[in-house]
Amino acid sequence: MTNPPRFQNETSEELPKDLVDFAAVITQLPAEHRSGVEAAFSRVIESTKRRRRILNLVQEALSQLRLDMKYLMFDLEATRRERDELRQGTEGQSPEDE
Repeated sequence: MTNPPRFQNETSEELPKDLVDFAAVITQLPAEHRSGVEAAFSRVIESTKRRRRILNLVQEALSQLRLDMKYLMFDLEATRRERDELRQGTEGQSPEDE
């Protein structure tokens, strides 16, 4: 009598190989031991998925921050160039021209 795997294939794509291997070991345990271990393992899976989601959000936020910094640096350089051109234009004028 074989039991169907309790952990879906989509989980194996999201989880580290160590956890997938551990799930396979858990399914081979006797029923009286397996029930206690599966609850703890489910919590580990949920925390792993949550950490992965948080990591992805942080990576996306960092990417957006890098892009925003590039835009700000470009804008700062453009503003400096405009300031310098304006200074050169006003320094070239004599006081009686104003």
